[in-house]
Amino acid sequence: MIRSLLVANRAEIARRVFRTCRDLGIATVAVHSDADAGAPHAGEADAAVRLPGDAPADTYLRGDLLVEAALAAGADAVHPGYGFLSEHADFARAVRGAGLVWVGPPPEAMEAMASKTRAKEIMRKAGVLLLDPIDPAEVTAGDLPVLVKAAAGGGGRGMRVVRELDALPAELDSARAEAASAFGDGEIFVEPYMEGARHVEVQVLADTHGTVWTLGTRDCSLQRRHQKVIEEAPAPGLDGALRRTLAESAANAARAIGYEGAGTVEFLVSPAGRAYFLEMNTRLQVEHPVTEEIHGLDLVALQLRIAEGEPLDPEPPAARGHAVEARLYAEDPARDWRPQTGVLHRLEVAGLRVDAGPTDGDAIGVHYDPMLAKVVAVAPTRAEAVRRLAHGLERARIHGPVTNRELLVRALRHPEFEAARMDTGFLERHLPELTAPASDDDGAARLAALSAALADAARRPATTTVAGRLGGWRNVPSQPQLRSYRAEPDGTEHEVRYRLTRDGLLAEDFPEVRLLSAEPGRGTAAGWGTAAGWGTAARRGTAAGWGTAAWRGTEPTLGAEPKPGAGPRPVTGPGPGVAPGQAATPARVVLDVAGVRRTFEVTAYGDRRYVDTPRGCHVFTALPRFPDPTARTEPGSLLAPMPGTVVRVAEVKAGDRVEAGQPLLWLEAMKMEHRVTAPAAGVLTALHATPGHQVEVGALLAVVTVEE
Repeated sequence: MIRSLLVANRAEIARRVFRTCRDLGIATVAVHSDADAGAPHAGEADAAVRLPGDAPADTYLRGDLLVEAALAAGADAVHPGYGFLSEHADFARAVRGAGLVWVGPPPEAMEAMASKTRAKEIMRKAGVLLLDPIDPAEVTAGDLPVLVKAAAGGGGRGMRVVRELDALPAELDSARAEAASAFGDGEIFVEPYMEGARHVEVQVLADTHGTVWTLGTRDCSLQRRHQKVIEEAPAPGLDGALRRTLAESAANAARAIGYEGAGTVEFLVSPAGRAYFLEMNTRLQVEHPVTEEIHGLDLVALQLRIAEGEPLDPEPPAARGHAVEARLYAEDPARDWRPQTGVLHRLEVAGLRVDAGPTDGDAIGVHYDPMLAKVVAVAPTRAEAVRRLAHGLERARIHGPVTNRELLVRALRHPEFEAARMDTGFLERHLPELTAPASDDDGAARLAALSAALADAARRPATTTVAGRLGGWRNVPSQPQLRSYRAEPDGTEHEVRYRLTRDGLLAEDFPEVRLLSAEPGRGTAAGWGTAAGWGTAARRGTAAGWGTAAWRGTEPTLGAEPKPGAGPRPVTGPGPGVAPGQAATPARVVLDVAGVRRTFEVTAYGDRRYVDTPRGCHVFTALPRFPDPTARTEPGSLLAPMPGTVVRVAEVKAGDRVEAGQPLLWLEAMKMEHRVTAPAAGVLTALHATPGHQVEVGALLAVVTVEE
């Protein structure tokens, strides 16, 4: 019987396991790097052990320190989560060797599947159809395109699609370096890349008594950089014969290696409907919630019970309904998926299951994966689940670094996805339309900017009268109030000019807009709550008693709306912004737009404005009236697009001629490598980066002087 469990992981998965442990009466132990000292997972556990350092190689990838931490804290079991050492057989052996319970498969089963090349050999003997690996030294033009893959680990790290033979050597080197950094193992291999295929997987669960469950299918085809972004269960559009083939192949794979615990067998399904074995992940998957939701199960609880030697029922519960999950990342899809850092001021999602790593006020750094949360919708049908998820994401309050929220909403509403006609190339193929700046044909962005200006004015402490705050009204004509805002992240600038007259608001370009009220809110808008983890959620019924979490906010306390013609109500409140990380009270602006009342909630952090509406969120930077004339960058300067570590520098030096797009150096941030290239053909006149050099965002890396 497990009484105390250490989770050898961090963030969202650590919090997820802790939640189940609390339900089962199991004490919890967290580990944390120095960068994670204040992280929610470290604070939620009953005890926490420091792992000195920041980098994964010094902390979460140190199996010896993790075992020592478990023993020091009095834990009697270890759960590896996913990523890091979750699929390292040597770590599992070390845990067992220390007399601790390993919540995972036997090390021998992990070893059999840890190397994707060896796994393919085992599956071939088991009669499972697969794609044959290609010796990297023997790849020819006729083999293209090919996929370079890390033999260990997953999550898209160490993976590269190669379409040109000349690019293969560099991609092999890059994949090796990334795999070694992420998993401590630089082994890679090459296999054919299948165009137009779907990524379909089967959840397996096996006990120590010979019972193997297959829990339906999941479709994980929507991927960026070979990392899953949107997943759903069951996988739509598969005929009965294919579903049976997938289930049988997955069960055979588990039995062939004596598997125990939770695992996932992944397949590529060709456009012709043939399933090819891809790999087996010997751990819980990031996307496990969609399976939990439709089967009414807690997979973590089942992992723990299997580790304690309890048997599974002969058959799993039947699936009901459909579940869709979206991974919310701190990244900018329009800028090559560039990771984003900064303070996550607020994360609120209504009515959906939210598995989050950070909470309000947490800093998003450069050391780890940029995933903020997984948001899951479940409904009786696929169409309803997709609609619920898109709607919930659109209305979510996400204040902080740029995220992929808009891309997720557009992808969920794309006709191909709605019709279940997606494949692994979906995001790459549709990226331009999914990331294009939103058109403002309906004036939504301009109205949001107007609301931001009125909210800023309402916060001014200069006077307590509404006229004084909003610029004053007079019997004689006066100059309008002028405020400028830049939309983020697309950079569109909006100038707002308005006057408050005896007859009410007069705003240029808004002839049909009337101001009803402008005041700071005194609570959280109805139905909106904080995604602070399942511990604060009101649970709604599935068979297991813990299905979709209902995130509840509080009703705002507001006075009556002003009578028509009475002008806007006086307001009191804070100054225009708060320091990063401080709680901010949103201002509430209510406008009558051509007879339709619309509400805008405007929150300020420094010069950043977040305007939340039922139709989505608009983010602005308030611009100064007089820009700093010295704030400019010399032409040809290459600035660090994110904070990170320089891991490699190309064989170039100052004075060399470079071509447009030529790689100059590689930055590692959030466990991924990012290539920095020459912006144009010219001469490299300065190179300030060296391997191992830590850089902050905006740091000068190199200068390329463009040839005349």
